[in-house]
Amino acid sequence: MSQSKILLWYRRDLRIHDHAPLDTALQQRAEIFPLYCFDPREFGEMPWGFPKTGDFRGRFLRESVTDLRKSWQQRGGDLLVRQGKPEQIIPALCQQFQIDVVYWHQEVTSEETKVEKHLKKALEQSNILVKTFWGSTLHKPEALPFSIPQVPEVFTQFRKTVEKYAEIAQPIPMPKALPSLPSNMERGEIPTLERLGLAEPTGDRRGVLNFVGGETAGLQRLDHYFWQGDRLKNYKQTRNGLLGADYSSKISPWLAHGCLSPRYIAAQVAEYETRRIANDSTYWLIFELLWRDYFRWICAKHGNKIFQPEGLQGVKIPWKQDREPFELWRTGHTGIPFVDANMRELLATGFMSNRGRQNVGSFLTKNLGLDWRMGASWFESQLIDYDVCSNWGNWNYTAGVGNDARGFRYFNIPKQAKDYDSRGDYVRHWLPELSRISGEQVHQPWLISRSELGDRHQIILGETYPEPLVDLQTSVRENERIYQKALGIEPKPYPRHQRGHKQKKSSSQRR
Repeated sequence: MSQSKILLWYRRDLRIHDHAPLDTALQQRAEIFPLYCFDPREFGEMPWGFPKTGDFRGRFLRESVTDLRKSWQQRGGDLLVRQGKPEQIIPALCQQFQIDVVYWHQEVTSEETKVEKHLKKALEQSNILVKTFWGSTLHKPEALPFSIPQVPEVFTQFRKTVEKYAEIAQPIPMPKALPSLPSNMERGEIPTLERLGLAEPTGDRRGVLNFVGGETAGLQRLDHYFWQGDRLKNYKQTRNGLLGADYSSKISPWLAHGCLSPRYIAAQVAEYETRRIANDSTYWLIFELLWRDYFRWICAKHGNKIFQPEGLQGVKIPWKQDREPFELWRTGHTGIPFVDANMRELLATGFMSNRGRQNVGSFLTKNLGLDWRMGASWFESQLIDYDVCSNWGNWNYTAGVGNDARGFRYFNIPKQAKDYDSRGDYVRHWLPELSRISGEQVHQPWLISRSELGDRHQIILGETYPEPLVDLQTSVRENERIYQKALGIEPKPYPRHQRGHKQKKSSSQRR
């Protein structure tokens, strides 16, 4: 009996540990053809005019593929690399090398599943078999106490049910040896950033961490945070930090690209609890992984609803798409220091803390009233740790169109700034034009009188730092009325007099 030939299509699973398609092929003693395709559609332009994959994420992806190839080479094999559409490249390779079957980890959202559908059709026409696997969550679908159509709509119910009835899958060990490719097979070059239509990011020394793509770097980061730095025991207390490398685990970029398996991380948490300590912090990291899983199951259940303007709830809010205030938000020039500092960090590094993401998202939707999809698309372009389900799911929540029964929720940004950046160090770190304002005053420079500022008064006159784009209290109430009207609820009456600062109106507010 001849040896079977299996093409292993890598996607967002750029690792060799805990990789079910690879492990299955190895158990079958098959001739394995591992492949990664740089799909040009991933490097196109978003509807709002910016790149779908920005420079930082493009570099991280390229590093991850480079590291994956090295892992294969170190174990006797190699990774095929092509640039083009998988549904065209894979059938051609299968025909050329008489490959019997194609394995891959399945995805759940529209762009990815559309490619899968086209690929399956092309392979079926050539009588080539397909086998797909599930490998991006803590639990396998068959381990869940409900089917995907019955996935609970509310996270708390999902979490409690899963924690009570489902076991986290054990990770598959990393293979020690991998089969080689035919000597006459062209391996293919990993394209440069320039060939992908991107530029080498300049980076910024002020960034929290120098994120390097790949399974090797991901495992090193996990080892540093858990074992060398012994940080996991304090994770819950420090995870909302803003400055420094170790206030949180920072493993999300490697998770998003599949360089780290969530099941491997869970196994490391369990080992840490055995060897070091089990407490609220060790549980909370699993809690955060469950949030990530929840969004993927919800996407599997609801499909394209998560991308629609009315979101999962179907709330038809008349979102504005005014580019002027959006550009001020995108570039960190809204005149709200805590918002601007976070947006400039993202622009300069491709990363932003979870606390920052919640606040800037709230400002875009609940203060500016701008289409949440603009923010979600900008995050998709810029974030190194972009995960389609988590990103769009979280923006659904932020915009008030997700599975959340608590109605119109927004972040009190001045209070958030004082709670999480009490001395103003983070704001001054990213907004050097405000560095001369001391303490927490930096969060609301518009409240400082000219006599208090002295020779610093130009800071708030729009010459070195912009005046606030909107009044935070007034704009929230205006957008809450719009939200209530969309739900058919009688808007709440508010007193005419509103405390706050005078605002410069955006173009969408000028008459």
